[in-house]
Order: sequence, then structure tokens, then C-alpha cells
Amino acid sequence: MRSPSEKMRSYRARLRASGLRPVQIWVPDVRSPSLRDEARRQSVIASQLASEREELDFLDTAATDLLKDLPPE
Repeated sequence: MRSPSEKMRSYRARLRASGLRPVQIWVPDVRSPSLRDEARRQSVIASQLASEREELDFLDTAATDLLKDLPPE
């Protein structure tokens, strides 16, 4: 019986053999209060700029469309 690390090594070897490679991606932590505060700050600025109106309207419409498909809480 193979150990979990041997199984993972074999799995990764098969992926590499099929032409794939591992990639590590760092993304913003959406749970971070500082990210939330910065997003809020930028959204307030954007909401006050006439040049951003079209984009903000698009985002509002997209969010509304996504939310209507969610089951009620």
C-alpha cells in the first residue's frame, strides 16, 4: 500500500506527463477587514465619478442578475 505522499507524487507526475504544470496563485483575502475597508473606500470614490457611471450600472445589473438566481435564505 502506498503512502498518501507517494500517491500525490504519482498523481502530480501523471499531470506533468499530460502537459500540465503546477501554479500557485495568491489572491486577496476577502475576509480581511483592511481589504473590505479599501474596497469600500474605492467604491465610494468610483460612485462619485461620472466617468464610472456606465461601469457601475453594468456591475449593479450583473449583481442583481446573479442574486436573483440564489435560493432564498
